[in-house]
Amino acid sequence: MDVDHQSGTVDRRLRPNQILAVGGLPFAVLYGDRARRVVNLVELLLLTPLGLRTLSPDHPDYVAHYRGGPRERDGAYHQGTAWPWLMGPFVEAWLGVRGSTEAAKQEARRRFLAPLLDHLATAELGHVSEVVDGDPPHTPGGCPFQAWSLGELIRIERLLAPVDACVAPQLETTDGR
Repeated sequence: MDVDHQSGTVDRRLRPNQILAVGGLPFAVLYGDRARRVVNLVELLLLTPLGLRTLSPDHPDYVAHYRGGPRERDGAYHQGTAWPWLMGPFVEAWLGVRGSTEAAKQEARRRFLAPLLDHLATAELGHVSEVVDGDPPHTPGGCPFQAWSLGELIRIERLLAPVDACVAPQLETTDGR
């Protein structure tokens, strides 16, 4: 662990990076009960409607709002600010521990996709922000046109697409065939 270059020290703060062990990479590192526990804990303590917080709100170092000058914003960036791009790995992990059933996809569309789609109308020109406040109302901050946040929204839409939407449509030829 060696936190701050001190041998044997451990950082027990809850961070969102652990979700990548279950979803968002080409293959999962955790499976079964361990994966489900990670997803459940991240959902309980880090999930906001627009992204995952970078630190649990019950930690004394938690910063609820991304505000102020560069020094204050830099201090909040990894201390509670929520990142929308992390919703892609989270949704993939959440679906994975639930078997990716159609019922799970329907719930995920309602709970995780709908708020991000609503954000497109409140953020800049149909884009997804770089970060949002960890606390409600989850005000956008940082770069208003963040490519990786928008890319993960597109990936979530594909993950949650109904099975019949994934089948290529049959095109008619000009002679009616």
